[in-house]
Amino acid sequence: MDKIAVLVPCYNEEKTVEKVVNDFKRELPEATIYVYDNNSTDKTSEIAERCGAVVRHEYLQGKGNVIRRMFREINAKCYIITDGDDTYPAECAPQMAEAVLERNADMVVGDRFSSTYFKENKRLFHNSGNRLVRKSINLLFHNDIKDIMTGYRAFSYEFAKTFPVLSEGFEIETEMSIHAVANNMQIDNQIIVYRDRPEGSISKLNTYSDGFKILRTIFKMYRTYKPIGFFGIIVAILALLAVGFVIPVFISFFKTGEVPQFPTLIVCGFTMIAAIQSFFAGLQLQTIVNQNRQEFELNLQNVRTLKEILKSR
Repeated sequence: MDKIAVLVPCYNEEKTVEKVVNDFKRELPEATIYVYDNNSTDKTSEIAERCGAVVRHEYLQGKGNVIRRMFREINAKCYIITDGDDTYPAECAPQMAEAVLERNADMVVGDRFSSTYFKENKRLFHNSGNRLVRKSINLLFHNDIKDIMTGYRAFSYEFAKTFPVLSEGFEIETEMSIHAVANNMQIDNQIIVYRDRPEGSISKLNTYSDGFKILRTIFKMYRTYKPIGFFGIIVAILALLAVGFVIPVFISFFKTGEVPQFPTLIVCGFTMIAAIQSFFAGLQLQTIVNQNRQEFELNLQNVRTLKEILKSR
């Protein structure tokens, strides 16, 4: 088992991967540097291997697929994930590793927003999109993660081995954040100095298509982890519609003794029935979520036992 594993997912990063590997080797000499090449068409693998990194390959395209492979194959007391584009400072890695190894943090978030991100990042919609995602998750899941979309994070062994990777692409950071919050894991924020990509290095994140995927992931995970809240919103909307439209019908009935709007009354009745069904669906799913939380805690104990066995070898 490695003490610290630095994981670098790469896709066509030949211009920057050498500096990334060398910087982390300098700051964390005890760490093993793993570069996972995700079907690069340039010399990323050759350069990383020449610099002393352990080079492996993931042939399913997408950052989520790469991280799934990393967490499956590597055993370490502390995992640090960074991008291969040299936008994150290796100088912060020792503090992030210390939070995991000494303070029992399950996830340490490299917080770009509290330093230089909005000055360095030149893509306007990235900035507004990041703000939207951060506020949405912190509001829906009642947390205060400073940077939801950062690609610079540290993880415990327990997180890596219990995190079910479902996303294939850049939604993975959102999924990690929600998983940690929903399962009451310890999350630390580490302020980092972000720098924009060097000239000639091209971002693989598409502002619009990947942005919609991220918002869809938030929607799906809120429904999965907080069904009582999700269906509670549906109940409130349906109930308000039913009551709002049925009030004029009752007013007319009390004045004239007649119901001139039978179709409206019928639709309102069915709408209220749908609201009641949604309420009980939310209760049932919340019970399942609570059972899953219990199973997760039991599985976490098994993972910790396995960790102690690996450490003793």
